[in-house]
Amino acid sequence: IYFIRRREVELKHGRVSMFATIGYIVPEYWRFPGSLCERYAAPIKFADMPNGLQAISKLPALGLFQIVLFAGLIETNVYNEQVNDEPGNYGAGFLGLRSVGIMNTGIQDPDVRKKKLNAELANGRLAMMAIIGMFFQDGLTGSAWGDWSNYTDSPLRAFEGELGVQAPVGFWDPVGYTRDGNVETFKRRRETEIKHGRVAMYATIGYIVPEYFKW
Repeated sequence: IYFIRRREVELKHGRVSMFATIGYIVPEYWRFPGSLCERYAAPIKFADMPNGLQAISKLPALGLFQIVLFAGLIETNVYNEQVNDEPGNYGAGFLGLRSVGIMNTGIQDPDVRKKKLNAELANGRLAMMAIIGMFFQDGLTGSAWGDWSNYTDSPLRAFEGELGVQAPVGFWDPVGYTRDGNVETFKRRRETEIKHGRVAMYATIGYIVPEYFKW
């Protein structure tokens, strides 16, 4: 029962993330015409709404409330009962088209259906990683695909000129060991890294050579 619940949550998050990822990309190329809101002293046009996280500061409180209310209604009244206890199957048909009144029988071939469900799960997982990356980069650089050089407050700037900094990732520290910008600590860890690398190179050769030559 825990697996079914967690798989359902994973699928829901994946589906939302796929929509969110597309929602980041599409406004870069196309916007709805006209105004987003007419009832304010200065009507807000779709074209003037910034993309990404910056849009939250421009969105009226009532508009944000409507979004949260709509999501809650969908969660509690539309996608709340699973068919045959299958995680994520709410009887909405292929691409959820029944939710918008387009009736369809879904995918009948079991092999094709399994392939499509696996694809949805994999794409949803990828989208969850993608949208988190977009949020992170948007928050630091001002854009989901902004120039990393715009993040001038990064403590990693102190080490960008060090040996080993290479394109395309630049200074590579995914765990964040150098986030405090401590130069002495960086030098000690760099020394340790180089020593371990040298030993590992010898060890690797020591594994390979005896397969072809022994004293």
